[in-house]
Amino acid sequence: MTLGRAVMMFAGFMAMLSAVLAWLVSPWFLLLTGFVGLNLMQTSVTGFCPAAMIFKAMGLQEGRCDFR
Repeated sequence: MTLGRAVMMFAGFMAMLSAVLAWLVSPWFLLLTGFVGLNLMQTSVTGFCPAAMIFKAMGLQEGRCDFR
């Protein structure tokens, strides 16, 4: 798994988790959904992604992100 795919997988997982928690536990978990979305937008503008830095430190390699 490449770094880019790991970041997308993590973001998708966090968005789904927060949506399920909002449904089952409290609507306040929608704030987490909003945070994930804002972080994705911030990353697309600045190129700074804390999750990518963590995954890179864990040993994931950068690679092409092509979807076929």
